[in-house]
Amino acid sequence: MTNDEQNPTIFLIPGHWLGAWAWDDVARHLRGAGHRATALTLPGLDSDDAQRASRTLDDQVDAIERALAQDAATGHGPAVIVAHSGANAPVSMLLDRHPDLLRRVVWVDSGPLAPGSVFAPDAPADLDELPLPAFEDLAANASLDGLSPDDLERFRRRAVPEPGAVLRQTVTLTDDERLDVPTTLVCCSITSGQIRELAAAGHPMFAEVSRLTQVDFVDLPTGHWPMWSRPVDLAQVIASAVSPAR
Repeated sequence: MTNDEQNPTIFLIPGHWLGAWAWDDVARHLRGAGHRATALTLPGLDSDDAQRASRTLDDQVDAIERALAQDAATGHGPAVIVAHSGANAPVSMLLDRHPDLLRRVVWVDSGPLAPGSVFAPDAPADLDELPLPAFEDLAANASLDGLSPDDLERFRRRAVPEPGAVLRQTVTLTDDERLDVPTTLVCCSITSGQIRELAAAGHPMFAEVSRLTQVDFVDLPTGHWPMWSRPVDLAQVIASAVSPAR
């Protein structure tokens, strides 16, 4: 086994409203342990991009694809993608297009989407962007457990509105080889047992989980943003997932 196979590049993809900064603590711990970790800010989530509100899901997929291609061009082996929350849409589409470029995908309080999925099917066509909701509204759909007042203040201050086109675009998937990419589900605000039950019952949000051919479940009890509430533990889970012993 080559050194690159033992130590693949780990791409950290943040969810809605977040940039690469959201992974700072986790990336620091991974690099401190000798891993090659790179966090990405997806198109539409860069506050300095004057055209960010017009970015699409395809733009986000293309950006991840370019990062993987550049990594492969340096001679590194297949990479690992770690996707949090709403990053499941572009990462699911990336998996569909290029399953060969990935050694493993790690879903953090998230999971693969089914063909035809739309994050906000009822979003009006004239919605340019969706700002971070009030925390009391956000907590109704995503657990804030484990986040300190400082975490919440930073979240509010640095959050970037999510492009409306990203929220409305349909996830198109055609290649079932994506289901054969080794997968780890890090279960935080919902347990692995609950996910297994929902997948077995055919729940739309977890329908693809039951179709994965190589999947591991890891419980990391906390809220929906473990990169802030349990960064050291999350880094250790990711490191274990990419271990050459697998």
